[in-house]
Amino acid sequence: MITSSRRRGTSRLTVMLTATLLLMALSSPAAATTLKIATLAPDGTSWMKMMRQGAGEISERTGGRVKLKFYPGGVMGNTGSVLQKMRIGQLQGGAFTGSDLSQLYPDAQLYSMPLVFRTYEEVDYVRQRMDATLKKGLADHGMVVLGISDGGFAYIMSEKPLRTLGDLKGQKVWTPEGDVLTAAMFESAGISPIPLPVADVYTGLQTGLLDTVAGIPTGIIAFQWYTSVTYLTDVPLMFLSGMLTIDSKAFGRIKAGDQEIVRAVMGDIFSKLDEVNRADNESARAALQNQGIEFVQPDAAERDNWEWIAKQGREQLISRAKYTPALVDEMLGHIRAYRSRHGGGDSE
Repeated sequence: MITSSRRRGTSRLTVMLTATLLLMALSSPAAATTLKIATLAPDGTSWMKMMRQGAGEISERTGGRVKLKFYPGGVMGNTGSVLQKMRIGQLQGGAFTGSDLSQLYPDAQLYSMPLVFRTYEEVDYVRQRMDATLKKGLADHGMVVLGISDGGFAYIMSEKPLRTLGDLKGQKVWTPEGDVLTAAMFESAGISPIPLPVADVYTGLQTGLLDTVAGIPTGIIAFQWYTSVTYLTDVPLMFLSGMLTIDSKAFGRIKAGDQEIVRAVMGDIFSKLDEVNRADNESARAALQNQGIEFVQPDAAERDNWEWIAKQGREQLISRAKYTPALVDEMLGHIRAYRSRHGGGDSE
């Protein structure tokens, strides 16, 4: 017969075992949240190195409760595939361009309007005043933006020298798949561009499907597009920005304190990333010249002509409700304010 003291001992033992198992479950690696994030950025780039640096710091500071796992080089597919995988929970995040996210929130590519910015100083002035607005807009569409970074200025590269808009006529011009903004600008100039995913551009150049592309210098080198073109038109066609976004539901499953750590760490990484990206793009420009790429300089009158065509494309998109007119006006107003203080003429 079991005595009452033995029953009490057994009961205490059961409680202790239950408590121990519960503590182990809560503190075990299985309780960690892993945010799986896709990106087109090739492995080995400064972007990927700094993202992994941030991931390591987040894991350390959260005691392993939050981990970031990156899938670089487009292995998770194009933008549509990544967004679909985020919707079903296969991925929790992605690194996108503003153009990529415009299908969710058209104003996400506000900064990439063709021939709006001329210098990084103008970009900095506007971003200080408008980044928060874009982050809120994406938050309203289910995306937590952990950072916005400079992609850099994109330039047109081609097999033939392009000094005027007329020189583009008859060229096989690439536009990113789904990028209505760039397409509108070319269409305003009477050019029918060829839309393709980024991953297909190299093959398109090699097979002759394309002979004219646009990209940032680091991307042109990383994707080896420079091996199929000879000229770079030295006019900053557009400013590209990148955004690291996490599905808001997935981010909401992280403890509030850990969310603050993730935001703080990635915020610091992205502030450093702007400086690194700009330096990398300058180095890439020099590398392209060393590879024999010829830089073509259109004259001032022709630059004005390019800007006029870009304005027509911009107004066309606004009329189609692709942008919030008030935000476009705000951005252009900031650029005018900057130029009035520092020179550089009108933004129109």
